[in-house]
Amino acid sequence: MDSKDVLKLYMQSFSEHLKEIRKEKYTSMDAVAQNSVFDSSNYNKYENGKGNPTIETILKMASAFKIPPKELFDFEFDIEKYKIDE
Repeated sequence: MDSKDVLKLYMQSFSEHLKEIRKEKYTSMDAVAQNSVFDSSNYNKYENGKGNPTIETILKMASAFKIPPKELFDFEFDIEKYKIDE
């Protein structure tokens, strides 16, 4: 599978996990914006799997949710199932 396709699938899984975390911490994306350095449109792209967050953004998300950064990546993704073609 092409690496771009695998990245898209991974970002979909990441965004679903991010939504779950956000719903546990805040009632809406606007609440995230009110309690963090994100504006809702900027944050929205990550929940919709359209953004590729930098390490700095990951740290800002973790800070907004008051969780360790590694928890943002605590979801299942079978990399063997989506093996990247060379």
